[in-house]
Amino acid sequence: MNEKNTTGCHALIISPHPDDADLGIGGTVAAWTGEGKKVVYIICTSGEKGTDNPKVEPMSLARMREKEQVAAAEKLGVTDVVFLHYQDQMLEDTPTFRKDLVTIIRTYHPVIVATTDPQYPVIWHRDHRITGQVVLDAVYPYSRKRLAYPDLIHQGLEPFKVTEVLLWNTGQPDFYSDITDTYNTKLAALKCHNSQFGYPDRGWATSLRERHREIAVERESRLFEPLRRIQIYW
Repeated sequence: MNEKNTTGCHALIISPHPDDADLGIGGTVAAWTGEGKKVVYIICTSGEKGTDNPKVEPMSLARMREKEQVAAAEKLGVTDVVFLHYQDQMLEDTPTFRKDLVTIIRTYHPVIVATTDPQYPVIWHRDHRITGQVVLDAVYPYSRKRLAYPDLIHQGLEPFKVTEVLLWNTGQPDFYSDITDTYNTKLAALKCHNSQFGYPDRGWATSLRERHREIAVERESRLFEPLRRIQIYW
């Protein structure tokens, strides 16, 4: 991660666990990559506690979910998947976590950073709330301020300004991304997460389609992902 990236990427997707990003913004990601734009996935934990099955060991589940995430990302056209290996259910707003994300932002130079909304819903996985907040703090002010991490300057990672943030799982959507043409690609990606959703389909795919249709601004058979959009002008 310390090697400076000179090509940049269109979007940096920062997800608490495997599958979160695919569920929240996968259709939009597929649209971007379909246009030839580079998208990078950052997965903060490997989701090793994401099961109620007493027969599944955490490390075994972590390996399984990482493989599922890589396979899902490939379906969406994402070739760069980075796992930070923080402990599932133990994410905290720490200087180390924040600096890791700043390092990543300064490395990949994204136009857009996308993550989960830290403010919604009220009862939600703590890892989601923490990830969303730390990402927002990393975007501003830390990735932009030269004196925030002087040692990163010595590594060639100069301050970088992100111009747009997109938040999924939000209670305040103001941007509706039309995923009608990429919905099936999103569905194919989600089916890779067999440890979480199980396949063959047990009804969740139909529910997901109806959810995307219900939240559409313009119904008429279109499917949308509801996002909160933050444009940074300063």
